[in-house]
Amino acid sequence: MPLIPYDSFKDLDRFRKHVDSFFENVGFGFQQEFGSPRLDLHETGKEVIVHCDLPGLKSKEDVHIDVHDNMLTIHGTIQRHEEMDEKKMHRKERFIGTFERTIKLPAKVQAESTKASYHNGILEIRMPKSADAQQHRIDIEFH
Repeated sequence: MPLIPYDSFKDLDRFRKHVDSFFENVGFGFQQEFGSPRLDLHETGKEVIVHCDLPGLKSKEDVHIDVHDNMLTIHGTIQRHEEMDEKKMHRKERFIGTFERTIKLPAKVQAESTKASYHNGILEIRMPKSADAQQHRIDIEFH
């Protein structure tokens, strides 16, 4: 009889697929249900940059950005006003409602110099690093 290694994550993967199919059949996904937009965060030598997927914003008053205690919070509302007959709706996946996302920043930033722009459904936030957060070489006392 051949030995087959036991895959401990096989059952967990199967459970995840069942949960995903349940939410797909109900008509909404985790992303929509919990209102947490997806984002990318990276840093350069001088700034921390965030790109956040927020399709459907109508105006800048629909989104608010706060930087406090090395945390970034993005929150707002996406509204859609198209009139549709709910009885003829076959699938409803586009997000409608309030959203919020808070993340810890990888470096201290200058909140007052933060700039944000919105184009083609992507919110870009550029936060200059504070002077004490920028990397500098430490001199070693060698005995």
